[in-house]
This record gives sequence, structure tokens and C-alpha cells, in this order.
Amino acid sequence: MDAAEAPPPPASSDAANRSSRRRLPEWRRCLSAVGRFAEEKVGRIAREDPRRVAHSFKVGLALTLVSVLYYVTPLFNGFGGSAMWAVLTVVIVMEFTVGATLSKGVNRALATLVASSLAIGAHKGASLIVSSENTESILLIVFIFFVASAATFSRFIPEIKARYDYGVGIFILTFSLVAVSSYRVEELMPLALQRTSTIFVGVAICLCTTVLVFPVWAGDDLHKLAASNLDKLADFLEGMETECFGENARSGNLEGKDFHDAYKSILSSKDKEDSLCTLAKWEPIHRKFGFRYPWSQYQNLGTLCRQCASTMEALASYVAILRKYQYPEANPQLYMKVQKTCSQMSLHSARTLRELSSAVRSMTTPSAMNKDLSAAMKYANGCRNELLQDSALLQLSDMVTQINEITESVNNLARLARFKNQEKARNDVVINVRNQ
Repeated sequence: MDAAEAPPPPASSDAANRSSRRRLPEWRRCLSAVGRFAEEKVGRIAREDPRRVAHSFKVGLALTLVSVLYYVTPLFNGFGGSAMWAVLTVVIVMEFTVGATLSKGVNRALATLVASSLAIGAHKGASLIVSSENTESILLIVFIFFVASAATFSRFIPEIKARYDYGVGIFILTFSLVAVSSYRVEELMPLALQRTSTIFVGVAICLCTTVLVFPVWAGDDLHKLAASNLDKLADFLEGMETECFGENARSGNLEGKDFHDAYKSILSSKDKEDSLCTLAKWEPIHRKFGFRYPWSQYQNLGTLCRQCASTMEALASYVAILRKYQYPEANPQLYMKVQKTCSQMSLHSARTLRELSSAVRSMTTPSAMNKDLSAAMKYANGCRNELLQDSALLQLSDMVTQINEITESVNNLARLARFKNQEKARNDVVINVRNQ
């Protein structure tokens, strides 16, 4: 048969080819969509905090360094085949901040050392007390029961849970493993020493990598958070002065305004604040944060900021209701009565908070004679005298009192942390400029 007379390919084959051609572009479109989504997501996360990218590389570097113990034969033999414990330690201990890494590293190292020593002591003591293996195993079980129960109960103590909870967990795990292994393993001491030494090596690599390569300090984050919260409170008061009480006050809806939502993140900042404060206490001396730095004072300042933010939330809700139903068109007398007073209170209070934020950020002592705070207190007293029957608007005058307490808290922080005097800081800047 000639080639020209060859039978056509089956119809089913053509249909399969057409179906394949239809599926391929769809697959590519799906892959492209997934790629764009991943790129946008990853890019956004990296742009929000570039330190996350650095931390990812630091973890990779630490694992690369600790892998040398496993791949280099002399090192592997030196640790008796327990090098994998160092790899596991790096994966578990490496955290984003120096304080978190140091906390987990010290907890893991000390808990392993103490638990191993105690388990070996329990094994030696049981073998001396009794001669029968069955009786020895029963005695070890009793030791495990009491030690694990006591250690677990200690985790409910607030001070221990805040700083040593992870270490207590590692202590229970290590003691149980070593105590149980002691019944079957003849050479218990070398095994415990090998595993403990590899864990110490893993912790040391984590600490060196975290501290020496683009360190992220929890203390810095806590310090910046305090200054940022003060700025957000000032943003709200400036917005209220512009939108509600100022000469060019607008009558639009407050919802969606940047200043209206500025304070809301402060209300939920307690957990982050407490966590950063706990981690900052683990960190060594760095930059301007010296030994026994008063980190707890940031928690006191944060509490006062949240109280002020709560008052702002109530005030914003009340002002929104007034603007919607009766203010200022339906009640012009009330509007004229409170406009100037509230405007001045908001303006001077915002300036006070800006000054406090600048002082915290630059670690300089706030001015002893704060004219803006004095003016705000003066208008607040006048507001109380004029609006005794309007408890809602009196919230603004109460807010000024809270800002006064915030000022005292910042002054205490400056005193305990030994912030620089403003005049001395200006002189240092002038000297540096002249030297350049």
C-alpha cells in the first residue's frame, strides 16, 4: 500500500491530543497564578521586616556549621556518634531574637546537664541501695514518678513559667530518658557526657550565629514599641483636634480615618510587650542598654498607654454619636462651649506625647518644665468646671490626667535607665559635627 493511501490515525488519538493541548495551557495558568501569589506573599512578608530574611539565612548558616560534626569523621568519632543531637538542638533553639535564642539555649543546656547528673545519681543510688535488678527498676520508677511530678508542678509557678518553662520541660524529658536507659545501658556515664557535650556545642553555635550575624535584639523592639505607642496616642489626639474640635473641623464620618484606628493596636499590645520584656532580660549588654536595665518599667508605661487608649476608644465612640445625631447642628451651644477647650486640650496633649516619644526614642531626659502639659492640665481643669453634667466629654479631661501619669512613668524610666540630659546630648552632637 502507498504512503498516500495510508489509513488516517484513529479519531480517539486526535481527541487525546486536543485534550492534552487544552490541559497544558490551563496547567501553566494555574502554575503562573500560584507563582504570582507566592511571590506577592513572600515579597510582602520580606518587605514588612527584612530581618526575617536575614534570620532565615542565619538558621541555614547555623545548620551548615553544626553539620560539620556529622560529616567530618574525626569529629563524628570524637562525639561517639551523638552528633545528631547538636543538629536537633540548633533546629529547636534557634529563634528570631537574641533573647529568645539565649533563653532557650541556656534552658536547654542547664536542664540537660542537671537532669543527666541527677539521673546518673539516681541510678548509682538505686544500685547501691538494692542488689536485685527487679528491685532497682522499681526504685528507678519511683524516682521518675516523684521527680517528674515535682518538676511538672513547678511549671505552674508564675516566675518559673515565665522564664524557665522550656527548661523544666527539657529537664523532665532528659531525666526520664537517662533514668530509663540506665537500666539497660552498661556505660551510662560516657553516653550522657557525649550527648550533653553535643547539645552544648549546638547551643554555642546558635548563640554565636545569633549574636554575631545581624543580631535582632528584643530590647530594641520593646524600646521602639514604647515610642511607637506614644506616637499613636498623639496621632489620635491630633486627628481629633483637626476633625472634631479645630476651627476647620469637618462633619464627615470618623470611621476609616487613620487617626481613628491609630490607638487600637495599643489595646492588644500587652502580650507582645510582656514577651519582649521577658526576652530582653536574657540579653547581654548591647548598645545603650546596660546591665540591670529597667525593662519592667516598659510594662508600666505600656499599661498606662493602654488605659489612655481605652479612654480614647470611649471618647471616639461618644463623639461619633454626637456627630451623627445632635452635634453640632442640633446643639450649637454645646459645640461652641466645648470646641475651644477640647481643641486646646487635644493639641497640647498631642505635643506632650510627641515630646515623650522623642525622648524615649533618643534616650534623653524629657524637659522638666513641660509647657504643653501644663497648658493641657489648665484647660482640663476648666473643662471639668464647665462640663460637670456631661460625664462623657469629661473623658477628655481625664485623658489629660492619664497623660500626666504617662509623663511621670517616662521620667521614671529616664531616671532608672540613666537617659542623657538634653543639653548634654546637644553638646555631644555639636562636638561630633565639629570633629567631622
